[in-house]
Amino acid sequence: MEQSLYLMLDSKGTPIARGRVQGGTGGQYWQIQVEDGKIDEILEHKKLKLLSVMDTGPSYEGVIVRSRNDMIQLEVTRINADAHDMRKNLRVVVHFNSFIYPLGAKWAGRRQVESNDLSAGGIAFFTDHSLQVGEQVEVVIPVTAQPLVVRCQILRMRPTERASYVLYAAKFLELCNDEETMLREAVFNLQLRGRPKPAGPGA
Repeated sequence: MEQSLYLMLDSKGTPIARGRVQGGTGGQYWQIQVEDGKIDEILEHKKLKLLSVMDTGPSYEGVIVRSRNDMIQLEVTRINADAHDMRKNLRVVVHFNSFIYPLGAKWAGRRQVESNDLSAGGIAFFTDHSLQVGEQVEVVIPVTAQPLVVRCQILRMRPTERASYVLYAAKFLELCNDEETMLREAVFNLQLRGRPKPAGPGA
């Protein structure tokens, strides 16, 4: 079942693996089969945060008790922090080219943008087109399972060292459950894919 799939984060909130709970989540001890990530890397951390892939799932903290092959056993306690906010604010640095479209009559056509980072709650992007704080646009997100066109509102702007380009931060508006799930899964996958690889022997 999808709700048994968890993202495992280190103490700094950095995703390090993804795993599926075996035998249910009702008890104090969980058995998790690691699906993304290496056991050796996971065992470098005594405590892990567990964030459910499902938006309705709570978050937990787990202490590693033992491991065998691709299975780890954790002693878990529920975290009081808002799991929805944790998922929404999990942000990944990712660069892709895309487009924004106007909402209203301030300008027409489409404008090219380059993403700087992405979360389930918003996006930051570069563009040489002038936008106003509070303005709403539609933006194409091409890194989800299927490309999404979502509405967002400009929150702030910041000049950059790139001539004529401005970095805008925007929050997503009126996402449906499927859109938010697709964004969250894309962020999770990009986080895991973008983790630094451990140095090899003698490095």
